[in-house]
Amino acid sequence: MRRRLLALCCASAFLAAGCGMLPGGSERHTVTVWLMKGSASQDFLDRFTEDFERGHQDIRLEFRIQEWTGIVDKVHKTLRAGSGTGPDVIEVGNTQVSQYVEGGKLTDLTLESMRDWGKRTWLPGLAEPGQSGSRQFGIPWYAANRVVIYRKDLFEQAGINRPPRTRDEWLADTEKLNSGGNQGIYLAGQDWYTLSGFIWDEGGELADETDGLWQGTLDTPAALRGMDFYRRLQALGAGPVGADEEHPPQAGVFADGKVAQIVAVPGLTQSVLQQNPELKGKLGYFPVPGRTTGRPGSVFTGGSDLVVPQNTDDPDGAVAVVAALTGAKWNTELARTMNYVPNKTTLASAVDGAEGVAAMAAGAAHGRATPNTPQWTAVEADNPIKEYMTRVLGGADPQTEARRASERITEALAPSLG
Repeated sequence: MRRRLLALCCASAFLAAGCGMLPGGSERHTVTVWLMKGSASQDFLDRFTEDFERGHQDIRLEFRIQEWTGIVDKVHKTLRAGSGTGPDVIEVGNTQVSQYVEGGKLTDLTLESMRDWGKRTWLPGLAEPGQSGSRQFGIPWYAANRVVIYRKDLFEQAGINRPPRTRDEWLADTEKLNSGGNQGIYLAGQDWYTLSGFIWDEGGELADETDGLWQGTLDTPAALRGMDFYRRLQALGAGPVGADEEHPPQAGVFADGKVAQIVAVPGLTQSVLQQNPELKGKLGYFPVPGRTTGRPGSVFTGGSDLVVPQNTDDPDGAVAVVAALTGAKWNTELARTMNYVPNKTTLASAVDGAEGVAAMAAGAAHGRATPNTPQWTAVEADNPIKEYMTRVLGGADPQTEARRASERITEALAPSLG
């Protein structure tokens, strides 16, 4: 209920006692927060609300849960609405922020983030997509990313006593695991998110911006080295070169019992164990290895940022909610409750007790997101990276195919003339 409704409700002194009036006559007003379905449990929201309202006695919190399907159009619509008619805080996917920055409909939170919110220790895969130029519009909330899920028993049978720490060790171990009818790794040919990490590790990019114009960069030497490593790793298993990790779902392939490793988010093990309960206690996790010991590989970071619409009629209340949700106390609590990676590298120790989440946190310190442009959705709509990967894995010339894919990316990222 917005302030104007409270004003109507409390028009008479007779009704004031039941309309959120605080001692001394001040009015308690509502801050509305849109969160995505599944991002936070009801128990977490109840505990957060009780704590927040105790410390902000002039605010009543209202959480409204949204579905991911159709959310982009719904957010655009509410951002265009009149003042006070929509939510005051919105959870958005980290790679969606650039779509909402266009048109100037989000509140610039740069000063708050630099002064009070520990910006220097934010996960880069959440912080960078929340920026436009030097301004911060999206505030990191939580993250998740891929790790290597592995069969501890198959590693032991192959004489491997610990997870690999470098990419060279990873290749050597995976080759050892190809024995007794087992696949050392199942890696689908079009898993472009995993490829992205290898490209970033080599110093390459999917696309780069110069003077406001984007162009695909898969044909740079660094990006080609990332693809070459992907090719060598993928060849150590029997993953289909013409499909991604969902075709067939790799959880089912892993559950069949003949695969030693997959690259996926830790939560996928729930599906694996549902399909094959005999694997309980046999699964482990480690960060995607990097080029050198002591530094995990780069990974694509998924997750959410919090934004404040410019049409909020309570910017101070909205900022207070964002500060609390993304602050150390409740961000740590959210991570522990939901098995997420906290929004800061300095909070990673909060999830040390959960093997899969700890592996994610190690990788998230070097995480990245897709190129920070609203046009990137056009790239993914008809993804040339997938076709490029399939062609190279099928034996085509990498340089030629990378150049072709880069040209298609450049075309998709070109500014619309309409």
